Amino acid sequence: MKQYTTKNEYETEQLAKKIAKDLNNNSIVVLNGNLGVGKTRFTLGVAKYFGVENLVSSPTFTIVNEYNVKDHNFVNNIFHFDVYRLNNSDDFIDSIGTDYFGKGICIIEWGNIIKDILPSETIYINIENPLDAQDENIRKITIYKEGDLFNE
Repeated sequence: MKQYTTKNEYETEQLAKKIAKDLNNNSIVVLNGNLGVGKTRFTLGVAKYFGVENLVSSPTFTIVNEYNVKDHNFVNNIFHFDVYRLNNSDDFIDSIGTDYFGKGICIIEWGNIIKDILPSETIYINIENPLDAQDENIRKITIYKEGDLFNE
């Protein structure tokens, strides 16, 4: 488990670019955090690392946006999901399915809703604005894989 603190949107994007270096077509990244905390901003940072020129926005109503990757032979596309409006993994399977998994980087906002169908290699990123933060732009970002929480 790794923890970071960012002081603004730019730093959050830069952290996402750093994390993006280790992602590949089999990567699934779950972003959890309250509304407006920076999940889509984090996704923007990953997309920028891979040369995505499309507008990155939260797919709240479409459930998934696809971004074409430029200049990276080892990554096909980025699939950006927002499962906030789904009740559970059955809803995800019925509406979207897991066919995207393994075909590009999958970034899933509110991914804990479908946690039971995600592979053990899934990367979880929790983004929060600490209650005791003096600045509303400060974010505490925790990155882990499922087993990390139990090995502390």
